[in-house]
Amino acid sequence: MPAGPELLLLLLPVASLVLQAPLSRGACVELDPDTEAVVNEGFKLSCIFCKMRGEVPAVASVNWFFRAWDETEFSHFYSYEDKRAQVVDPRFEDRLGWNGSKNTNDLQDGSIYILNVTFNDTGTYQCIFSRILIYSNYNFQTTSNRTIMLNVVPKRTRGLASILSEVMMYVSIIGLQLWLVVEMIYCYRKIAAAGEEALRESASRKNSKLLP
Repeated sequence: MPAGPELLLLLLPVASLVLQAPLSRGACVELDPDTEAVVNEGFKLSCIFCKMRGEVPAVASVNWFFRAWDETEFSHFYSYEDKRAQVVDPRFEDRLGWNGSKNTNDLQDGSIYILNVTFNDTGTYQCIFSRILIYSNYNFQTTSNRTIMLNVVPKRTRGLASILSEVMMYVSIIGLQLWLVVEMIYCYRKIAAAGEEALRESASRKNSKLLP
């Protein structure tokens, strides 16, 4: 077989991985959530818990709790599991939307979106993230939680820290994706060089056998 097609067959699986890996899963970045909402506008309650072992399949569910500024106990008001959302507190009826991971049970983003924020939404929110990691011989369950103290204001007063946080999020995502592409190209070249060296050695052995 000619050297060109032989080398192509050797490198085809690697090339496929290089093309697919950057597209298959976006980078996950955990950032501190915003804590200031504007009355009569929408607001995203952010709750992101990245999976440390990306190669391990998992299923996750998210439950949200709320304690108003004049209350002493948390009330369960929202749940998301098996791609289904449920609002269980009439104060939030028809005002909540899922803003987290889409089309998967392996959730990493459990964020929700509040429509038409009111001053009564001021208070403390808790996001409880339950994840089951599925290994070949056993399952491992983890639980994480995040607390958000939300203040509702008449007008937006976005601080510098919030702007820098958002900028850093996009910079981190782009940086991670570029790093992944560089690593894949490096591996591709290493395997290509090894394949060419193996072909040269094979040709050299064949030529040496032909010599008297």
